[in-house]
Amino acid sequence: MASDAMATQADTRAGRRRPPSSRAGLTILAVVLSVISVAPVLWMVTSSFKTRETVTDGKLIPTDFTFDNFVYVFTEVPFARYLWNSFFISAMITIAALFFHSMAAYALARLRFPGRDKLFGAIFATLLVTAPVVLIPLFLVARELNLLDSYAGLIIPAIFNAFGIFLLRQFYLGLPKELEEAAVIDGCGHWRVYWNIVLPMSRPILSALAIFFFLANWNAFVWPLVATNDQDLTVVQLGIASFQTQYTSNWNYILAAATVAALPMLILFFAFQRQIVESVKTSGIK
Repeated sequence: MASDAMATQADTRAGRRRPPSSRAGLTILAVVLSVISVAPVLWMVTSSFKTRETVTDGKLIPTDFTFDNFVYVFTEVPFARYLWNSFFISAMITIAALFFHSMAAYALARLRFPGRDKLFGAIFATLLVTAPVVLIPLFLVARELNLLDSYAGLIIPAIFNAFGIFLLRQFYLGLPKELEEAAVIDGCGHWRVYWNIVLPMSRPILSALAIFFFLANWNAFVWPLVATNDQDLTVVQLGIASFQTQYTSNWNYILAAATVAALPMLILFFAFQRQIVESVKTSGIK
């Protein structure tokens, strides 16, 4: 009887396995999609080392290898200042957003108060509103508050993000309530429960959100373009755009600047890709 049961289980497992042809097809598809995704980035990096005469030759490997493009980018324009502005603004937005979003998400997930579900529905509904729709009202509000041409005008409007609150709320709904109830019995209030228990357990999801927020604000273009005229507040994406306008035919300089701007994001993604995968697995999004 035991041998028959084991044989039945083995047959069931074998039946659930994908056929070799299906596995090979998925592997080929994954390889093709990976090549399509990586090829433009690889071409950008290799072309940034080409001269002006060979940058459009269509070859992946440079024939005339040179570092002059990067030297030109950092000496002829204040590109280091652009990088610092993007880093400072993105870091400040990320830190503030994680702090306020985590508190709002914890309140919406655990605290009971009138209108909680309606409030969450209103916050979630803002995901359906695209950024261009609120661009003019946001500009008028920032102008009335004297936030234009300042770091505050670039940071404060970008802090709120309904996606972060939604993702954190889903994560907190999956946390065991027993830990929080035990802390309350020991005399902890809501703030201590949030700070000492919930936040340490939220490191995977917070790490992933930090990547998303930092990447989104590092690549910000429309709002910095509208909110600033001061050259000292120019972010890296605006710097590349103005660089392209000034040197329309010098694609070797443009690609060198784009490579420098993309490199920190690639390093950040590969360093924290495990946290991103873990956050998706534990946030309730399937």
